[in-house]
Amino acid sequence: MTRILMSIKPEYIDKIFDGSKKFEYRKTLYRQNIDTIIMYSTYPVMRVVGEIQITSIIEDTPDTVWQKTKDFSGITKQFFDKYYNGKNQAIAYKIGKVTKYNKPLKLSDFGLTHAPQSFVYIK
Repeated sequence: MTRILMSIKPEYIDKIFDGSKKFEYRKTLYRQNIDTIIMYSTYPVMRVVGEIQITSIIEDTPDTVWQKTKDFSGITKQFFDKYYNGKNQAIAYKIGKVTKYNKPLKLSDFGLTHAPQSFVYIK
């Protein structure tokens, strides 16, 4: 089981929790196959608030990925296009089971002193 801790804006975490966002987009595929993303909610929350299971990965052109994921993207087409501007490849991690922690955790609970810019592998 490979887990990563990922920094995600609070507005997107809220959409993951309410089920309106079922894909997490990235520009590159992680080197290791991941099955769990531990979610660090960025400013102003600044806490680890839950985790998501990854059920599959869509890797294709941005247009194709958008067509396959748009109904549960949790973002606008404009934001998506800006994010992937100039890129030939898009990655969408499909979110399965979502777990919201009863009590948000600190980064230090994971042995970290600061939030990752994007993500960090967790043992």
